[in-house]
Amino acid sequence: MDEKLLIELITKYKNLGIDKQIDYDKFYLYSIITHSTAIEGSTVTEIENQLLFDQGISASGRSMNEQLMNLDLKAAYEKAVVYAKEHRGISVEILKKLAGILMRNTGSEYNTSLGSFSSAKGDLRLLNVSAGFEGKSYLNYSKIPAALDDFCQWLNDARKTYTDTLSLYKMSFDAHYKLVTIHPWADGNGRMARLLMNMLQFEAGLIPSIIKKENKVKYIESLIQTRESGNLEIFSNFMFEEHTSNLKERIAKYELSSAEDVPVNVPVNVPVKISSRQAGIIDLIRIDSSVTTDDLARKICVSSKTIKRDIAVLKQQGILLREGSDKKGKWIISVPIGPID
Repeated sequence: MDEKLLIELITKYKNLGIDKQIDYDKFYLYSIITHSTAIEGSTVTEIENQLLFDQGISASGRSMNEQLMNLDLKAAYEKAVVYAKEHRGISVEILKKLAGILMRNTGSEYNTSLGSFSSAKGDLRLLNVSAGFEGKSYLNYSKIPAALDDFCQWLNDARKTYTDTLSLYKMSFDAHYKLVTIHPWADGNGRMARLLMNMLQFEAGLIPSIIKKENKVKYIESLIQTRESGNLEIFSNFMFEEHTSNLKERIAKYELSSAEDVPVNVPVNVPVKISSRQAGIIDLIRIDSSVTTDDLARKICVSSKTIKRDIAVLKQQGILLREGSDKKGKWIISVPIGPID
């Protein structure tokens, strides 16, 4: 993990005032929710969630279960934000309450030899659950109450101990891993672990982490590798890298949307005008020189044809070169434009 880079990105993010925009908190939360439910199989998009949350408009072609999953997670996050502002101690009861809100409309009733329990009420599971690989299982259900008590004690002590940014992020990532490994509920454990992570970040005034749906496989692999090795650094390193990547992308999009036409000096020192979209392409390439035209089109929200036309202009002006194929090659910025401010 590049600690210096992460701190620089956080500082730049705040200096740009990205988190001070109107409705920033609302839309950032919608993004968190959309990606979290997508990891569990939801196909509802951020725009569809915005319409669902703000106007009650259901998305056509999406199942009722998917939409209820997103609505329930939104309600759970809203409650978590309240807890974060109150700096409440983390208890088993609070975790169960949040889990009950999160599964309110999609949870199930279970009947076992030990009695009935409902994931829709946040009840702890009374049955064992397979981890889904190599026949391994999560913690035996009989050990969950004691494990959660120990977890809450550890977490409350940690919340009093850590004060610097990196340690607070690390604590939230460790809490995420520990809770999902205990696996207290029959369903909703992943969403609860991500919610708790974000709740701790809200409380500490940090920029909340988002695990992108596109990185679901890497996310799950990091959890498995951490569980098998017992090395929490594996998961925390994944999370630090994910958070760094998210900040880079959000900064680039912000600068693209707010940029005016930018003058650039070509090698012969002839001033050339490039559009704000073309400046955004350069910014994204500076972040990732291997980015493809399709990726650029997706991130800037235009067609691949438009991106290719802009790239042709940048190449013609001697600003941009391509080394290798579109899929395996990399971009070279041939003009010393300087770092992103």
